[in-house]
Amino acid sequence: MNTMTLWHITHWEFAALAAAAVLVGFSKTAVSGANTVSLAIFAAVLPARESTGVLLPILIAGDVLAVLTYRRHAHWPTLWRLFPAVAVGVVVGTVFLVWADDEVVRTSIGAILLLMTGVTVWRRRRAEAESEDDEPDAVSTPAGRLKARSYGILGGFTTMVANAGGPVMSMYLLSAGFRKLGFLGTSAFFFLIVNVSKVPFSAGLGLIDGHSLLLDAALVLFVVPGAFLGKWAVNRINQRLFERLVIAATVVGGAQLLLH
Repeated sequence: MNTMTLWHITHWEFAALAAAAVLVGFSKTAVSGANTVSLAIFAAVLPARESTGVLLPILIAGDVLAVLTYRRHAHWPTLWRLFPAVAVGVVVGTVFLVWADDEVVRTSIGAILLLMTGVTVWRRRRAEAESEDDEPDAVSTPAGRLKARSYGILGGFTTMVANAGGPVMSMYLLSAGFRKLGFLGTSAFFFLIVNVSKVPFSAGLGLIDGHSLLLDAALVLFVVPGAFLGKWAVNRINQRLFERLVIAATVVGGAQLLLH
């Protein structure tokens, strides 16, 4: 295969990337943040720095499918409050990528994955303790605005450096009182807009080019069955068990990158 020759990957490695693309589609329509496992697979198979550029169009494809599925459930006041802080985080992440070489990026991705695992565990415990009466409009308070800025900057940085903003935004949206459909709809639009805005930065850094897009063309079709599987499973899946599996896989992936 031409694409595999360009990237020097084996059939097994391509199969791993295809499975990661399926998981991207599934995470976008079922369990936001689960694609941290996909991130670990891409960074393990491909050069860590370049893997972020290859993965970005795959994520955008998943975002489009998620928006088509949950477009009626987005909470736009929350999105408008987040975007300025996210833009700051994306710029900081871009500067970091200009400075960092592949080894630093690989180590950073591993550390971010482990950090996001801790964030996810804390999010789950915090969400269980949150009052059922909390509403998304709580972000209009001074404390809510400060929280939005903090999470926005961290989300922008992690999504630019490692496409790993999912757990950060998941924790923020759940702590703001979002229910399942509002969570998925708001998250879908958030990541579609943010990921599309990252394309010029990634292209300017040389992370997206003809070679990366050729590999994307071979992988993007695998996102579709994952998205349909997620839409089917969202009301059926045992999410607690699935999140535990995601956490375990993310820890393994992060540790693998740190010890590489």
